[in-house]
Amino acid sequence: MFKRIRALIIKELQTLFGDPQSRILLFMPLVLQTALFPFAVTLDVQNNTLAVLNRDAGPASIELIQRFAQAEAFTQYINLRSEQEMRSTIENQDALLVLYIPVDFSRNVAAGHEADIQAIVDGRRSNSGQIALGYVESIIQSYNSERLIEGGQIAPSQIILRHWFNPNLNYKFFVLPSLVAMITTISVLIVTSLSIAREREQGTFDQLLVSPLTPGMIMVGKTVPAVLVAMIQGTMILLAAVIFYRVPFEGSLILLYLSIFFYAIAVSGIGLLISSVCETQQQAFLGVFTFMMPAVMLSGYAAPIDNMPRWLQVVTEANPLRHLIVIVKSIFLKGSSTGFVLDHLWPLILIALITNLAANWMFRRKIA
Repeated sequence: MFKRIRALIIKELQTLFGDPQSRILLFMPLVLQTALFPFAVTLDVQNNTLAVLNRDAGPASIELIQRFAQAEAFTQYINLRSEQEMRSTIENQDALLVLYIPVDFSRNVAAGHEADIQAIVDGRRSNSGQIALGYVESIIQSYNSERLIEGGQIAPSQIILRHWFNPNLNYKFFVLPSLVAMITTISVLIVTSLSIAREREQGTFDQLLVSPLTPGMIMVGKTVPAVLVAMIQGTMILLAAVIFYRVPFEGSLILLYLSIFFYAIAVSGIGLLISSVCETQQQAFLGVFTFMMPAVMLSGYAAPIDNMPRWLQVVTEANPLRHLIVIVKSIFLKGSSTGFVLDHLWPLILIALITNLAANWMFRRKIA
């Protein structure tokens, strides 16, 4: 039995790695996404423009503007002259944020009175705008504290903030561990979903059925190459993250590879189920993208799961990508214990069991 399965595995590996187009399909997205995602997919606010309409010529407003201009979040500064320029700057997306400093700002600061500043944020870029507004508020708070101390008053209490597991809030620390899950998902789905559909298109499916391989053996022979591809790609992303991007790896390699192994089996079951249903490779591709979009949206990668409705949070438990992203980020940055990983690993094992049984049942039904 093992010799027959091994022969099918070798045949699948030769099909995957022997064809130049297949090699490009497997590894080119890996290289491009590993190179581009850490820089392109980020919520950090950098290289943006701040516009200021300063109606006050006093020293307080000038000092505050100098602080804004030195902020790393804003690399460009626009000095506005009228309210009409404020409107056109926002409408034309020339600036992410516009500040309006009133005429009596410096006078109120010198007198110890409340001095207001109006901030206008581009709502079309709401996430970046709110983050940039947070930078502005931090600068104003620091300025106010220093003014109080200079005036001989006690500065208001401040929150001392510490970020565990990612102290510098480096967004690469979030993207690259998640990329292990994202890329292996795409590769495993493509390898498995196209396998049976490719056999049908090439006319070798009937030969496979008359061979001494049972449907279960065929399923195993189609799954093992996908798992190997997932392991190889996971290793490549791990090395790139640690060596080139300096992402800390605090956890256990054994737990990481064990999680990728069971995740690959779970996703292979989904891919084989798609392949069993589809007659052509084009249909299989459409099936992959039909699964990928909701899987990514419900994984916690794009939006926090805690922000979703309760019933949708329950639905995400059936999403294998959700569990692997939690495991990989925790192993990378937190060095999670075996108990924590097992809490998310057993759902992966259960999903793997269900998806592979469903794929095996569908395959037997289609050939019956």
